[in-house]
Amino acid sequence: MFLNTVLVVLTDLAARFLGNTVFRQHFHLLLSAVVMFGPALSLWVSQHSIFAKRSHFLYRIFLRSGWGWTCIFVGSFVFLLSFSIRRSLSLSIRHLSRLGVAGGLWLGFCKLLDLLENATGSCYEPLLSGPEVTNGQPMLVLREGESKSECLKAGMLWRGYEVSEDVFLLCLCCLLLAEETAVFGPYLSLGGISGAPLRILFLFCVLLLWLWIFLLLCLLAYFPQFPTQLLGGALGCLSWRGLYQGWYRLGPSWYCPGRPGMGLLNTKTSSAEVEDAHLSHDHCN
Repeated sequence: MFLNTVLVVLTDLAARFLGNTVFRQHFHLLLSAVVMFGPALSLWVSQHSIFAKRSHFLYRIFLRSGWGWTCIFVGSFVFLLSFSIRRSLSLSIRHLSRLGVAGGLWLGFCKLLDLLENATGSCYEPLLSGPEVTNGQPMLVLREGESKSECLKAGMLWRGYEVSEDVFLLCLCCLLLAEETAVFGPYLSLGGISGAPLRILFLFCVLLLWLWIFLLLCLLAYFPQFPTQLLGGALGCLSWRGLYQGWYRLGPSWYCPGRPGMGLLNTKTSSAEVEDAHLSHDHCN
């Protein structure tokens, strides 16, 4: 009973915070400020910290599989919420399709960025010994006719026009999590039924959101790469704006999954209550 009370209190507070209009309207600005000014933290952090190593378990377990973790928790929350309200598999799949669209967009951009780096880059062979080494830094000799994969397999260096895929992914996942979980607050305010499984999934999504923000700060502070990280953050924000602030606002149809909560928040029966539900939903979006 005590643990259930703690769970209800924590999820109610988190749902109220994520569903707040001020948070919804300014979260992307906060994330943009983090990406822009986060590299300045490198002046204060210690390079001997455990987070300064790419082999840290948080990077290995979560960052490399960031999209998978996001899909697991957000997908489970969205499916359970939508199916518990409407008991409609087609409606649940329509809401889940937003994850598929975002995943396809992310994979498409990753392919384009890889093509861009291959087209604008060159392969260099470092000379690690002899008079070519200057101030401890090896001289780089250009190797023509090498592709990026062949270059890296041969142990050489590839230098090209890069956009940080890690920052792009983290920004997109943070904005997606904020959008998909924000509907839980209005749902609770309308008297929606919420059992322990739904609240636990929501809490996991909130924790995942803060973990992505923490990892984003770690990347910016311990591995600053300007302007590649700034470009990655900008691409993530533009992807979110194009989907959630653009396409999804067209409303649910065969070519558009609609916004989060569309068709779910009008759970009451009287006309006045239905109108209040729609007003609350529009206010939050």
